[in-house]
Amino acid sequence: MDDLIQEFIAETRETLEALSGEIVAWEAHPEDRARLDAIFRFVHTVKGSCGFLDLPRLGRLSHAAEDVLAQVREGERTPDRPLVNAVLAIVDRIGELVEAIDSGTSLPDQGDELLIGALAEGAQEIVQTSGPGLHRAPARSVRLGVDLLDRMMSGMSDMVLARNELARRLRGGDIDPTIEAALERLSLTVGEMRDTVTRTRMQKIDALFSALPRMVRDTAAGLGKSVLLNVEGSDVELDREMIEMMRDPLVHIIRNSIDHGIEKPAERRAAGKRENGRLAVSARQSGNQIIIEISDDGRGIDTEKLIRKLVANGRDEAKLRALSERGKLELIFEAGLSSKDEVSDVSGRGVGMDIVRAAIEQIGGRVELDSTTGKGLRLAIHVPLTLSIISAIVVGAGGQRFAISRQAIEEIVTDHGDAIRIDTIGGAEVLSVRGRRMPLLNLCEVLGIQRAVHDGPRMISIVNIGEGSYALAADMVLDNEELVIKPASPAVMSTGVYAGQTLPDSGLPMLLLDCAGIANVAGLDFHRDDEHVEDEAQEAEAESGIPALLFQDLDGTRRAVPLAAVDRVEQVEGDAVRFAAGRYRVTIDDRILPLAAQGDVEGRSRLNVLRLKDGINEVSYAIDEALDIITLPEELVPAREPGPIAGVALVEGEQVELLDILWVFDEHADRESEEAAPLCLIAGDKDGWMASFVRPLLETAGYRVVTKLATGELPAVVLSTDAAPAELAATAPVVRLRSRRAAAGAGDDSIYRYDRAGLLSALEARVAGKGLA
Repeated sequence: MDDLIQEFIAETRETLEALSGEIVAWEAHPEDRARLDAIFRFVHTVKGSCGFLDLPRLGRLSHAAEDVLAQVREGERTPDRPLVNAVLAIVDRIGELVEAIDSGTSLPDQGDELLIGALAEGAQEIVQTSGPGLHRAPARSVRLGVDLLDRMMSGMSDMVLARNELARRLRGGDIDPTIEAALERLSLTVGEMRDTVTRTRMQKIDALFSALPRMVRDTAAGLGKSVLLNVEGSDVELDREMIEMMRDPLVHIIRNSIDHGIEKPAERRAAGKRENGRLAVSARQSGNQIIIEISDDGRGIDTEKLIRKLVANGRDEAKLRALSERGKLELIFEAGLSSKDEVSDVSGRGVGMDIVRAAIEQIGGRVELDSTTGKGLRLAIHVPLTLSIISAIVVGAGGQRFAISRQAIEEIVTDHGDAIRIDTIGGAEVLSVRGRRMPLLNLCEVLGIQRAVHDGPRMISIVNIGEGSYALAADMVLDNEELVIKPASPAVMSTGVYAGQTLPDSGLPMLLLDCAGIANVAGLDFHRDDEHVEDEAQEAEAESGIPALLFQDLDGTRRAVPLAAVDRVEQVEGDAVRFAAGRYRVTIDDRILPLAAQGDVEGRSRLNVLRLKDGINEVSYAIDEALDIITLPEELVPAREPGPIAGVALVEGEQVELLDILWVFDEHADRESEEAAPLCLIAGDKDGWMASFVRPLLETAGYRVVTKLATGELPAVVLSTDAAPAELAATAPVVRLRSRRAAAGAGDDSIYRYDRAGLLSALEARVAGKGLA
């Protein structure tokens, strides 16, 4: 709100400077309609702004002046001297109030009603003073045209390039210290001017988001839906030109989300969702990019429906179905394709997402889709910093030069450094530097170019893209420059690995690498660290032993687990873990798995989980972090007592505990499969008590419980509250439950219904007795 008030003050001051003379000129020529309209627009604008900014005094004064001027425009009043003096007095008071608001002082409201009264026809004339009596603070802002800002940015870009060329030429020979000092001062000044000019073009993205609530409300109401909008990141700043160019694509995406994605209330109720759809729009800065995300909790993208429509239009079905999941999602960008069967005011005409992507790519951006059927769609728009000057590192790869934003680089190392270790796991390189492990990408391989003949060490940049870090290897690091970045052609930007282009002082065009895009193209997933580490046994280790995964456990102890038992390492959200039915369980891939742990699993937003398999059963084990793949020596010191630890081994001088896989599966694996479990028939359960309270106990104990036998099915034991049916007593042993604690007599072998141990013991004895018979 403070920004809006300052903008209102600046605009009002600017208009007031010229308005007083306009009013006097209008008095001399009352037939001048143009001047009358200008005065009327001013007081009308002030009145509208006051209502929004909650400035009641200004609103009351401007409203009164607006009414009188409206009468003059309609020919109902003549602009005589008393009316002109009254309007001038109102305008002066508006100026005084604006200055008071800016300086934070109070202005007594005595006389406001007299000024308003003087506007009435026949009222006493007000004697005009020379102007407002309140001292005006010096103006600290000025309004400039966008064209002038563009010229400033272009001039600043040329100045940076000229400075770079001068520095390059001076580096070619002996530099006079005085010239070098002058060049350093020039560089500092150019840098400060660069930042200042760049900021003049920046505007909060709220200018793009402010119209969304009304648009979402109207669109949803027109489609008979209810949608709640959540907006985050309105303070993120973006180039003014980019904001204007993003306006139409963003509106189209949001309207599509409401129309295509979010279901109607009845459909959402049937799917077990809230009637109100959820739509979230957010903006954040990631390195040298702005990322705008639009997500909803609707039905997601039905790729099968898209394929059917494209096949109906003549496309090859086999090729479409052979696409990856990401490729199938991107079919939504096909020209002329719409997932709507009916044409509406919002969509259905086949003109939309292809135009949206083309518009975004035109400004050097790219679009990413992430859809879950029945749960919603997340669409991320990556917009590069265009028409900006950034500090960059110039690297060489394959005989070519590329720029990387310095903001994205944590450090630069060589692959021959003492603290560097490079392992090959599953055909992919992994870099270890001072205990940190991260994926290693070769820039030449990513770009599909041949590495130049180069005998020296590779230069490796540690790149951070917000979600995580990875290493990017290049042939050499050439320079550190400040570069003017502009969008590249759509064909170049569509590859996803470039963030723009630049023309350095050498005169040879150079591309700026998009570090986040490179990670995406390479398939790096920072939310599932070390997911495939279980598939690799480090063959580089010469000594014989057991390949194992070294990890940090939840209790802080470093432990190892045989690699052969690890199916994968996954990261799960904390809310996927629940304490249910006497143990911790975790939901993974729409399955409920038992969760073993040595430490506290509660209160964590995320957990790393080992998925352990023995060929039949699967158990998950919660850890803090997967550290490394190691080779355990053949000699292990066994534990004294059976339990979660099988023993301890000496690994590089450190004692490392070995997790006992037998204990994990024996203590935490689910019971036998349903087909192998003994069948228990509940009979005579008229009130449903046994089905509600006893059945969970029996299933936990490993029984398969039914209330009705299938054709040809025979129970291993019958549980009844009454005398068992005659036809069942002959084929299966019977356990009867009684409601009283005491037995009826010596011949009563029934079990008290709340005696858990007695019930399980009786069932086990009956089943075992039948087996012996």
